[in-house]
Amino acid sequence: MMSILLAMFSAVSQGMLWAMLALGVYITFRLLDFADLTCEGSFALGGCVSAVLTVNLHMNPYLSLLCGFLAGMIAGLVTGVLNTKLKIPPILAGILSMISLYSINLRIMLNQANVPINIREEGVSSIVTAIQDLLPESITSMSQTQNVITLCIGLLFCVLSVAVLYWFFGTEMGSAIRATGNNEKMIRALGVNTDTTKIIALAISNGFIALSGALVAQAQKVADVGMGTGAIVIGLASIVIGEVLFSKVISFKWKLVSIVVGSIIYRVIVAIVLQLGLRSSDLKLLTAILVAAALSIPRLLPKKNKKGVA
Repeated sequence: MMSILLAMFSAVSQGMLWAMLALGVYITFRLLDFADLTCEGSFALGGCVSAVLTVNLHMNPYLSLLCGFLAGMIAGLVTGVLNTKLKIPPILAGILSMISLYSINLRIMLNQANVPINIREEGVSSIVTAIQDLLPESITSMSQTQNVITLCIGLLFCVLSVAVLYWFFGTEMGSAIRATGNNEKMIRALGVNTDTTKIIALAISNGFIALSGALVAQAQKVADVGMGTGAIVIGLASIVIGEVLFSKVISFKWKLVSIVVGSIIYRVIVAIVLQLGLRSSDLKLLTAILVAAALSIPRLLPKKNKKGVA
């Protein structure tokens, strides 16, 4: 029983770190109506940049998170340029960026498949140990101290991310981005440059996705070139779970909160499934089935209801 509770606690903290991924995916898939596959590469990019800066340059881990965020924004900007300026279709533009980022991530990690953040090395610390070093030994000696710190960090970043996105999408530029996703022709007729709104939205989206990758790498103390595999499905699963639970919510603020909740619940479901004995290698299949069912059932039900009425 205790092991299950500890697994749930860890899942909640991990869910908060992955929530920035879901928020980033939400910006492109829901607000912009842009099927962006860059996220699998930008998630790993954030983790790789943060880990390498922390290990090789002994940079402050929190400053490395900012660098990871900026790197993700650049990746999103490239995807936006490929789509808007070079007229490459959205899905193909995302795939091209994703493939390119695999090689770029390897270059960043000096051709290593992974970079461990060895906190025992002098001058190296993670986002967790940086805070842990500031606490008295009576607290740090407790068994769950690191999980509690991770939870607090995740909560802080979730609150800040939701607040910043809520503010930004209430501005003139943010409203233009949302309008671009709803009706691109109309907003273009009003004199808005939709190429600019797309590029900005993609940059912000991938910035948050890379930030999530950096947070996860710091929390797990390792960055891997393949850590972004399946990130798009995980992000969509979090969004779908949140939308199902908050289906009657209209406020944009609560929609953002629902995505964070969806990310946490997804991680809790994963933890429960693993505790029940399912192999970790089967998780992506389970997630794909969950997303497929959640996306298709709402579309199929109205058709059945119409047939019943007829």
